[in-house]
Amino acid sequence: MNGSDSPKQVPQINGKPNPRVERRYRHIAAVHSSARTSCLSHDSDAAPSFLGFRNLMVIVLIVMNLRLMVENFMKYGVLICIRCHDYSRKDVVLGAILYALIPCHLFVAYIIELAAAQQAKGAMGRKKKHDASIQDTNQSEERKEFQLTWRIIAFAHTINATLCLLISTVMVYNYIYHPLIGTLCELHAVIVWLKNCSYAFTNRDLRHALLHPESATNLPEIYSACPYPHNVSLGNIAYFWWAPTLVYQPVYPRSSHIRWTFVLKRMAEFAGLSVFIWLASAQYAAPVLRNSLDKIATLNITSIIERLMKLSTISMVIWLAGFFALFQSFLNALAEITRFGDREFYTDWWNSPSVGVYWRTWNKPVYHFMKRHIYSPLVGRGWSSYASSAIVFVFSGILHELLVGVPTHNIIGVAFIGMIVQLPLVQVTLPLEKMQGKNSKIVGNCIFWVSFCLVGQPLAALLYFFAWQAKYGSVSKTPL
Repeated sequence: MNGSDSPKQVPQINGKPNPRVERRYRHIAAVHSSARTSCLSHDSDAAPSFLGFRNLMVIVLIVMNLRLMVENFMKYGVLICIRCHDYSRKDVVLGAILYALIPCHLFVAYIIELAAAQQAKGAMGRKKKHDASIQDTNQSEERKEFQLTWRIIAFAHTINATLCLLISTVMVYNYIYHPLIGTLCELHAVIVWLKNCSYAFTNRDLRHALLHPESATNLPEIYSACPYPHNVSLGNIAYFWWAPTLVYQPVYPRSSHIRWTFVLKRMAEFAGLSVFIWLASAQYAAPVLRNSLDKIATLNITSIIERLMKLSTISMVIWLAGFFALFQSFLNALAEITRFGDREFYTDWWNSPSVGVYWRTWNKPVYHFMKRHIYSPLVGRGWSSYASSAIVFVFSGILHELLVGVPTHNIIGVAFIGMIVQLPLVQVTLPLEKMQGKNSKIVGNCIFWVSFCLVGQPLAALLYFFAWQAKYGSVSKTPL
C-alpha cells in the first residue's frame, strides 16, 4: 500500500475538524439515503399533527365572524333594546306563581309514598306473625296484595304527575304570552314530572324488595346507607328536588364540603353566557329570521337553503353557549351547593362517531332517566333494542314538542318530527360506530354535525319563528 492509496486525513484545528475544509464537500451529501413516504400518504408510518390547520381554522372562523359582525352593524345598527320586549306584568306574575307551585306535586308524591310505606310496614308486621309454612302457602296472596296496592299507588301518582304537567301546559299555552317565561315554567314542570315518575318507580321496587327479602340482594350497595322506608322523608324528597339529576336514589355520592369560590365562578360564567346569548339572539339571529319570512312564505327553496346556512353559524354558537352555561356552569354550581358528587352531566359528545352516541352522551341526566325507566324495563320485558329505542325517541319527541310548541303557542309537530327522524339517522350511522379505524368514525362524526348544524336547529328555528310571526307578529315592540 503506497501513500496515494491511504484515506485522506481531514485537517484539524485544536482537535476539531476544520469547517473551511468540510464546506468543500457539501455538494456530495446523500440527501436521498432511504425510502420514505409523504407525511399525508396512507403509507406513512406516523400520522402528522394537524395543529397548524386547527389554528388556521380557528383564525378563519374568527375572521369570518368578525366580518359578519361588521356587516351586521353596518346594515342594521345596534338592535339591542331592553325596553322593546313585551314583558307584561301578567306574564311575570302568572309565571312566578306557576313556577313556585309546580314543586308542590313532589310534596304530594311524598304523601303518597308515605302512605305506601305505612302499608308496607303493616304488611311486614303481619308477615312476621306467621311461621314459615304459612308464609309459603300465602305467597300468591301476598303477591296479589302487593299488585293491588301498587295499582292504587300508581293511580295516585299518575293523577298527581298528570296534573303537574297538564296544569302547567294549559296555563303556559293560554295565559302566558312571552315565550321565555313560558319556556322556564314548562321546563320546570317537565323536570318535576320526570322526577315524580322516577320517585314512584324507584320506591315501588324498594318496597317490593322490603316485602320480598330474597330479591333484596339485587339492590345497589350504596342504598344500604338509607334503606326503605327510611328514605321516605321530607328531607330526602327536598334534596331530590334540588339535586341535578332526574333519577331518584335514596342515597347519592356526596362531596365533603362546599367550595363557594367554585360556585361564584360557575354562576359568573352562567350570567355572562346568558347575556351573550341574549345579545347574539337579538343582534344577529333575529334579523336573519325576519329576513327569511318572505322566503318561506313564497317557498323560495334556494333562498331558504341560503338562510339556513347563514342561520346555522349563529344558531350553533348560541346553542354551544347555552350548553356550556347549563351543563358546565349552572349544573356544576348546583351540584356544588347540594354537594352532589356525580357530576358527569355530559361526555365528549362533540367527538361522536354516530348520531346514537351523541344522544347517549350530550345530556346525561335525561339519558339516565330514559335508560333506567323506559329502555331497560322494555328490554327486560322482551322488547327488541330497536323497538325500545323507538319508544324512547317517541317519548322524547313529545317532551320536545311540549317544551318548544307550548311556550311559542304553536304545536306544529316540528320538534316531535325532528326527534322521530333521529331513528333512521341512528341506524344509518350505527355501522360506522362499530367499524374499526378512524375513517368510519370521521364520516359518522361529519354526518352528525351536518344533520345537527345545517338541518336540525336552523330549520326548526325558522319554522317556529314563521309560525309565531303568522300568529302573533313580532315578540318585540317597535322602539320609540
